[in-house]
Amino acid sequence: MRVNETEVRSPTANMGRWRSGRAYGQVVVSPFESDPVLVEVVRNGFVESVHRGRVAITSPDGSLDSSVGADFAPMYPRSANKPLQAVGMLRAGLDLDGELLALVCASHSGEAFQLNGVRRILALSALDESALQMPAEWPLDQQAREDAIRDGVPKSPLAMNCSGKHAGMIRTTVLNGRDIAHYRDPDHPTQLAVVQAIDDLAHEQATNLAIDGCGAPLYAISLYALARAFGRIASASDGAEYRVATAIRNHPEYVSGTRRDEFDLHRAIPGLIAKAGAESVYAVGLPDGRGIAIKISDGHPRACPVAMAGVLKHLGFDHETLDDQASAPVFGAGERVGEIRPCKETLSQLGA
Repeated sequence: MRVNETEVRSPTANMGRWRSGRAYGQVVVSPFESDPVLVEVVRNGFVESVHRGRVAITSPDGSLDSSVGADFAPMYPRSANKPLQAVGMLRAGLDLDGELLALVCASHSGEAFQLNGVRRILALSALDESALQMPAEWPLDQQAREDAIRDGVPKSPLAMNCSGKHAGMIRTTVLNGRDIAHYRDPDHPTQLAVVQAIDDLAHEQATNLAIDGCGAPLYAISLYALARAFGRIASASDGAEYRVATAIRNHPEYVSGTRRDEFDLHRAIPGLIAKAGAESVYAVGLPDGRGIAIKISDGHPRACPVAMAGVLKHLGFDHETLDDQASAPVFGAGERVGEIRPCKETLSQLGA
């Protein structure tokens, strides 16, 4: 199947996306100034530190149900975009489902079964990991990373957490008879199909074209738009969105890893789909069509699972995994002396 180029953006469409961004060094009023305290770090009963952030919760119809902070400000979803990007690839002809499609949506831990899955995707096009145009990295997972170092395995693009996404982009490009040498180019037909899907699912135009850590194009959307997109994917009954949601639900270990907060959250709440991103972004779609998106202002990853667990508990979900994630330990001399917890005052501003 070839991408119908009349259905995607023109080759010059992304020019305005570059120009829409502000010049480097230009002083602007920061949306982070309106973000409230979302997470507290408590040591021996004393609030030692805080993390500010924003939350957007959407209704099944895509409208904004409740929020705190700068929910309409543009922000980079980072890897939380991957389910949206996967929808774009499927609409452009990607022929994957099941665990391999889940891997296209993944920020994988670099566990052996995940690396083998990336190799399987590439092999469908008679390619190997040399086709991946990505930086070489160690696995995200500490155990997998230590195993690689001990065994003398060097950093590699394959082990980089975005290799499943890149393998999906390459496969999509091959299926459309395109040159893979420039598959990361923002004006490549594969990337145009991806950004069109982001625009559609978010119901707003993505802006501020940038380059993600893996080298692929990255666009800014609002937190509200990200929540809305996840609600739409999670509640889909057919089409590319349904295929993505089904893959994530059935194979959550491929989307993150067997020792990750996201994996535990998927197992705790049936029907949920979840994806975290760098700089402390986290999005969840619920099977009833509600969406939740969180951005921690300072980008620290320790606050994000705490905040998401707190929001889910506030919405009425009950599971021991949520209890554990909403109270991360603070240690002193190797013993628990406090917790990282959601800020109750801020959560109370969200609708239940």
